[in-house]
Amino acid sequence: MRADWETLEPVSAQSEATLIASAQAALPQVGAVVLSDYAKGVLTPRVVRAVIDTAKRLGKPVVVDPKSHDYSIYRGATLITPNAKELAAAVHRPLTGEQDIAAAAAELAKAIACDAVLVTRSEEGMLLHVTGEPPVHIPAYPVKVRDVSGAGDTVAAVMAVLLAMKAPFEPAMRAANAAAAVVVGKRGTATVSLGELRHRILPAASLAPEDKIVFDWSVLDERLAQWRQQGLRVGFTNGCFDLLHRGHIRLLAEARAACDLLVVGLNSDASTRRLKGHTRPINPAEGRAEVLAALEAVDLVVVFEQDTPLELIKLVRPNVLVKGADYARQEVVGHDLVEAAGGQVILVDLVPGHSTTAIVKRAQPAKVVGQE
Repeated sequence: MRADWETLEPVSAQSEATLIASAQAALPQVGAVVLSDYAKGVLTPRVVRAVIDTAKRLGKPVVVDPKSHDYSIYRGATLITPNAKELAAAVHRPLTGEQDIAAAAAELAKAIACDAVLVTRSEEGMLLHVTGEPPVHIPAYPVKVRDVSGAGDTVAAVMAVLLAMKAPFEPAMRAANAAAAVVVGKRGTATVSLGELRHRILPAASLAPEDKIVFDWSVLDERLAQWRQQGLRVGFTNGCFDLLHRGHIRLLAEARAACDLLVVGLNSDASTRRLKGHTRPINPAEGRAEVLAALEAVDLVVVFEQDTPLELIKLVRPNVLVKGADYARQEVVGHDLVEAAGGQVILVDLVPGHSTTAIVKRAQPAKVVGQE
């Protein structure tokens, strides 16, 4: 339970002037402006007016997450993002159904001369009104909701980023809808990474592998806790898996045979580059993760930024640690941690002649004698 006691006092004219001057000085260097109004007294009509007018003069989009009962102070903003309850308060009538919400959004856009209104409707999705265009409704993603904290802030943030990139309103809304689905699936006030956003936007056909991929380690504890509660034997292996080949498949299959569920640690692009050189990886982390996740032997793919998977192994605490037989047992990162906890280290024989480096070398054109 959380209880708050607040005393709202008017912001002084001096504070207003300082805030306006700071915002106006920063505006030429930004791509977009977000006015996140929590009705705590900072975003006074004078501050809002100065920021919107300056941003419009500089051609910067302004996204408003409103709380004021007087929406006229947001006149001229690029986009307003009320939820359905806030929109009903703004037009001073109850709203029932999609058509009623669409009509109210059009009414609000006209009244305050904004380019678009995006109405967030929780589990019912979003409705977008763009002046001069028919309304667009999109459903919410099917997702196990763990915490709705910050979902509205995520929508405003993603809309601002996409509008700063000159994206049209509808694609920006679809990205924001996907981002909100990611953060409500996490506990607490969470963020969304580019990788998570990309995978959430993928078509429904890819949802099974997408559910196996983890970029944000904050969600890992919950996944692993569910497995441990069921008494499942968790295995772990890792690598760059840049070009998936027969040797990788052998390693993953034998690793999975030694456990109930297999977690694969995947080196990020930066980590792979540090280990393999500036020409690698050939495939970006998102693509490598998706290929791994599509394999039946793999239950979870976790991307890590470090040079070694030690920190990830500490978090996963696997019962089985698997690597290729080109390593000695004592050379396997994390072997001491796993064995100290009663776990097992398994070395899988390599398939001769199969490595990403060898494949890349064979793919390079042969040099002709006499040519540079």
